[in-house]
Amino acid sequence: MSETFDVIIGGGAVMGSSTAYHLAASPDFSGRVLVLDKDLTYQKAASSLSLSSVRQQFSSTINIRVGLFGADFFRRAADVLAVDGQAPELSFRENGYLFLVSEAGEATLRENHATQSAEGANIVLLDPAALAERFSFLNLHGVALGSLGVTGEGWFDGYALMQAFRRKARSLGAVYRQETVVDLERQGARVTGVRLASGERIACGAFVNTAGASGAARLVERLGLDIPVHSRKRCVFVFTAKARWERCPLIIDSSGVFVRPEGDAYVCGVSPPESEDPDCEDFEVVWPQFDEIVWPALAARIPAFENIRPGRAWACHYDLNTFDHNAIVGRLPSFENAYLAAGFSGHGIQQSPAIGRGLAELIVGGRYATLDLSPFAVERVAAGKPLLERNVI
Repeated sequence: MSETFDVIIGGGAVMGSSTAYHLAASPDFSGRVLVLDKDLTYQKAASSLSLSSVRQQFSSTINIRVGLFGADFFRRAADVLAVDGQAPELSFRENGYLFLVSEAGEATLRENHATQSAEGANIVLLDPAALAERFSFLNLHGVALGSLGVTGEGWFDGYALMQAFRRKARSLGAVYRQETVVDLERQGARVTGVRLASGERIACGAFVNTAGASGAARLVERLGLDIPVHSRKRCVFVFTAKARWERCPLIIDSSGVFVRPEGDAYVCGVSPPESEDPDCEDFEVVWPQFDEIVWPALAARIPAFENIRPGRAWACHYDLNTFDHNAIVGRLPSFENAYLAAGFSGHGIQQSPAIGRGLAELIVGGRYATLDLSPFAVERVAAGKPLLERNVI
């Protein structure tokens, strides 16, 4: 006879572990939770390789609200996720995002700012004179306007967050096992169990798919459904430079290239155009991105970066939602007990507190109680109604 768990979560990185923690911590849930992941070292997980930033500078209300929730959670994480008096250290640095746009992007930036401000995000608009006064190291040629997150935006230790969720979930009774889910069993509108690569079968009362770029779409296919989520490579490059600035923000150039400080160095990168962004499973660094795109753009915008020392680099994978670059979250259509969180397109780690809590609320109470995550619902894809987000990096 196979084991039975009330909830099985397929994918144990930050999204699965956030969901496990929020379920186990819910006063209205007393069931057993099993988290399955193919590699509990998380060496290649996006949660481990992510630059782990959080922002509210989005154009859609739901993304702004989720960003605000995340920032507040990160501030409280040491208390919320402490186990036996040991508190996690997320090193949350609220240095802000600085978006720079040309005249062509000014109207959109102003519209976005109005939406962000209406939701309570602490974002300020800076004209070229104000930018020059605050960030004298910038070459502002071609810049018409900047948008800076004053509080609530910045970066943190994403690996520490993932491990903190996992440790807290386990302290509350969640079980973790290194296993690969190869198939899902169903009876009518219910998922009844999972089959593992080891040949084992485990029964479940509910199944949550948080398998990320490497597995989320595949597991959905096992249920006869399809989602537009693909594994796409993103490269992060590290360099050092003599120049250092107090409270330097994460800068998004009008070219799309980004850079921010990291310890004694800087990290940078760019998202390639769709035509040069194929489905990918390898982790080979695309070095021409740095030499031909990233460094020239940075040197033009920040003259002090004309002289740098290039360092290491790494590649990670986004679970990219090619439909609208936004998360797909909620109960799967035609199923009573199957749930999905996928397609975060690079925003997963910052959105993990809100999404994990929302999924737990949906599973336990049948509805979202803290934040209404219904704009992320799977049904929008089949209906051809994208959740428009103009601030995609």
